[in-house]
Amino acid sequence: MIRKHSATLHGHRTSFSLEEPFWEELNSIAAVRDIPLARLIAEIDDSRSGGSNLSSALRVHVLEWVRNSATQRNG
Repeated sequence: MIRKHSATLHGHRTSFSLEEPFWEELNSIAAVRDIPLARLIAEIDDSRSGGSNLSSALRVHVLEWVRNSATQRNG
């Protein structure tokens, strides 16, 4: 199920929609990195290309994180 979430990025409120597994993984990534979730979302927002929306950028970040983690485990 897709849920709408909101965050404050650089002093402005924004919203994005994510499926629950992506939301859970974003929380896990923030915990592993020992940073607040809002900071992680801001970092992803700052690094996204102009043509992508925040929801897509968050999903791609999670995918890349999972792929990198699998590569590190497998060697």
